[in-house]
Amino acid sequence: MQIAEEKHGGVLVLAPFGRLDTNTSGEFEARLQRAIGAGETSLAVDLERIDYVSSAGLRVLLLVARTLRPPAGRMVLCGLNPAVRQTFDLAGFSALFAIEPSRAAAVSVLAG
Repeated sequence: MQIAEEKHGGVLVLAPFGRLDTNTSGEFEARLQRAIGAGETSLAVDLERIDYVSSAGLRVLLLVARTLRPPAGRMVLCGLNPAVRQTFDLAGFSALFAIEPSRAAAVSVLAG
């Protein structure tokens, strides 16, 4: 799995590419945990280039969101395409995450 990374002030943006499933979720979780271990407390996860999320991918995002619950930190998801958004909605996960339409909006929320 490819994961692009950018820093915007105090916000780390991670943007995975491809599928977030059983085969890739471990690598993605390890990358998120490394960021948290390095002291990152404001994470934006840009899912714009993710075309599929399985239950394994949802589990990773849930675990990281629990780790970064305020005051420890915050995580905002962004860029969900309609298919991924539908997966979040059907699983009831849309209510569990802060979700913004764009990377810029996610960074703004976290920086504000």
